[in-house]
Amino acid sequence: MQITRIGHSCLLFETGGARLLVDPGSFTPDWEELSGLDAVFVTHEHPDHLDRDRLPALLERNPQARLVTEPGVAGKLTGSVRRDVEALEAGGTTTVCGVTVSGLGGRHAVIHEDVPRIGNVGYLFAADGEPTLFHPGDMIDTVPEGVDVLGVPLNAPWCAAKETATFLRGVAAPAALPIHDAMLSPAGRATYLRVLGGLLPEGTEFVDAPDGEPISRP
Repeated sequence: MQITRIGHSCLLFETGGARLLVDPGSFTPDWEELSGLDAVFVTHEHPDHLDRDRLPALLERNPQARLVTEPGVAGKLTGSVRRDVEALEAGGTTTVCGVTVSGLGGRHAVIHEDVPRIGNVGYLFAADGEPTLFHPGDMIDTVPEGVDVLGVPLNAPWCAAKETATFLRGVAAPAALPIHDAMLSPAGRATYLRVLGGLLPEGTEFVDAPDGEPISRP
């Protein structure tokens, strides 16, 4: 399995039989130039996870790709893109080219009591003989079991480092892949990695690479 962080929360997940993209958002450049995709997944409607202006160009380059989204996103995209939009709710599953994708969670993390919560579905990707990958979108209160690679948001208006550490310890995945960091300076990102790195559970390590550089997991 190869995982490539395209940028921010946008991940390209490749197995022997599938090429999947998650959360093509506005903070991430050039994802609309990707090709050969089997499916595109969207966890929720916020622009840094879904750039609706650039999405049609990606779909045009990938006419065979399925578009799978959180139900609220599906309702807003239906009729605005030249593609059927499949809603995957929390508790639901779908299969793409041998990869089983489970929807988890259901609601975005709390930003503030005055900000209404929206839908957010995290995706757990599993295939025979491959590590499992969990992309939570914007939530850290759902703690699935059996995760091998965890996409862990480093920084957001809706979380503090202490909450992220609790999330890391709850999932206890062997590999933690930093995501959701576009709002950090290089020095700030290094600080988050250092602080959270000192709070990792036993058996978990950060697996980091520059944007666009694949990470292989056996």
